[in-house]
Amino acid sequence: MKVIKKQNNSKMCIICGMDNKAGVNAQFYEMEDNSVCGLFKFKEEHQSYPGRVHGGMISAMLDELACRAYWVLEPRKLGVTLDLQTKYRKPVPYGVELKGLGKITKLTSRFFIAECSILNEKNEILAEGKIRYLIMPDEKITSASYDDEMCYYIADDIKEINI
Repeated sequence: MKVIKKQNNSKMCIICGMDNKAGVNAQFYEMEDNSVCGLFKFKEEHQSYPGRVHGGMISAMLDELACRAYWVLEPRKLGVTLDLQTKYRKPVPYGVELKGLGKITKLTSRFFIAECSILNEKNEILAEGKIRYLIMPDEKITSASYDDEMCYYIADDIKEINI
């Protein structure tokens, strides 16, 4: 599927923060069908049992994908998670390239719902989630500046992602 543009990364987010040494350092791309695709590799530090990523990190990635899917439509608006339902289909390994997909399935003036998934290199679904967010003004969520925190843009030449 064709990549439309790369989304910015933050400084310290556990999922996309580029200065967070314990983080995933995931990269996110807006796709031609108005979805978002994340490319990432969990680290050994993200494990639960050896060889498997902790369920909390999996849910965190699904949560990030939901917000990133909203940013495809409203790139400078924020929201907070109201609820997140996660289904763990297969063990999620660390140390290997994975893909995350997110798409908005419902959008109102106050909230949105996204459906997201984590896939392996064979495009098998490892985990999926349905996430509901409340859209809120920035100042009610954080005192940090959007421009100061979402300051990283990692240039790359990815034009297509096999989904």
